[in-house]
Amino acid sequence: MAQRAHDRDEVKLAFEMLVYPMLDDRTGANRHGPKHIMWTETDNQLAWQWYLNGADAKEAAPARREDLSGLPPAWIGVGTLDLFYQECLEYGRRLREAGVPVHEEIVPGAFHAFDLIADKAPISVKFFASQRDHLWAALAASTG
Repeated sequence: MAQRAHDRDEVKLAFEMLVYPMLDDRTGANRHGPKHIMWTETDNQLAWQWYLNGADAKEAAPARREDLSGLPPAWIGVGTLDLFYQECLEYGRRLREAGVPVHEEIVPGAFHAFDLIADKAPISVKFFASQRDHLWAALAASTG
């Protein structure tokens, strides 16, 4: 959605918060990777099939976009055991190369949606606090 808003130039985005985001329709397509908790390769491929519903993945999947310049600063949070871990790292790298400020909140040993399952765990509280703090800072900077 952030990419579409950028392209249409109707709304100036201040921040992009990507919490273990589904960015690349190709993730899990081979279905031979390691097993994952909470979100599997099969889940991912089915979700992309539903989301795309015949649309061109090159236009709808954020990871397929060639030019990431001009997008708003991004916060990307993901656990190292999440199916999306590698695609998040790659997307963050590409954003930085395009000149977009990126904060990555990488949680060692965390699986997809860990913070929803154990929301009071210190690592989950820290994960949320990072989201909150970066969002507040981005909103303050956009109004200043």
